[in-house]
Amino acid sequence: MDKLAEPVSPDSPAFHVVVPSLPGFGFSDKPSSTGWGTDRIASAWVELMDRLGYGRFVAHGGDWGGIITTLLGGRFPERLLGVHTTLAQSPPDLTTNGLNPAELEWVSQTQAFKVGSIAYAKQQATRPQTIGYSLVDSPVGLLAWILDKFAEWTDNQDSPLESIPLDKLLDNVTLYWLTRTGASSARIYYESHDSLDPDLRVDVPAAITTYPRDIEKNPRPWAEQRFRNIVHWQEPESGGHFPSLERPDYFVADLREGLAAVLLATEQGNSWRLRSERFDRRNPRPPCSSRFWCNTCVVCRRNPACRMHKCYTPPSKPPIDRAR
Repeated sequence: MDKLAEPVSPDSPAFHVVVPSLPGFGFSDKPSSTGWGTDRIASAWVELMDRLGYGRFVAHGGDWGGIITTLLGGRFPERLLGVHTTLAQSPPDLTTNGLNPAELEWVSQTQAFKVGSIAYAKQQATRPQTIGYSLVDSPVGLLAWILDKFAEWTDNQDSPLESIPLDKLLDNVTLYWLTRTGASSARIYYESHDSLDPDLRVDVPAAITTYPRDIEKNPRPWAEQRFRNIVHWQEPESGGHFPSLERPDYFVADLREGLAAVLLATEQGNSWRLRSERFDRRNPRPPCSSRFWCNTCVVCRRNPACRMHKCYTPPSKPPIDRAR
């Protein structure tokens, strides 16, 4: 978070970082009623950003956060400047025709995971309270349940400690134990497992990074069936399901680079839209009505008189209508 908010290099973009905790997880309260699935959480994030004063924003997520980020980009395009995700979940039942050998291997690995390693999700999706009692009653049981995921989902040969320091693992398990959220965190599976709308499409700019040892990897041709404006695509040489813990420096650099590409694409999209705008002599307002664009305008930093850009302030006499 600090590296994103206060980068060392003055040339790197800095962000206001808002990290909400999923309902039932860690620092959040435990839902007292059903209904807190990914759709409702996405709506809650938009409301949260409203209350914090952010009219538009970018979103990042992986795992459940990746699903919620997809929903934000697909359902709230007017609020999202773009998205970055490590889980580009494609629509179901796509053909493998045309995929290259590396992409076919991704499909094979993902299918193998869904057949042989998905029991934990099926348990929590159908009987979350049953396993939940064990997770809040026994610290050893909780440790075994979570450590199993770190062992299988990180990029390692024999032990998750090859990728993640022991203290980081214990911090993670301790947070679940002290907040007694082993059971409540399982409910999101009951509410939302396999619930992403197959017809949902994301048209805002998207940055996607897929790590080689992640549990679900979708080839780019498949990802493009849902994310229709991919502006940044990365396939790192190492890393698994927990990149912020396994490769923190690379993760931050890639996130910064991906979001910069997203913002630039958004800027350029607004530049072209502005070219077709007509200035109304009866309402000669400047086309730039949002402080955000003036603060982050890439084009105008290079050319303050750029007439194509949203931050261009027209002179007192309306310019020629170039859209005709």
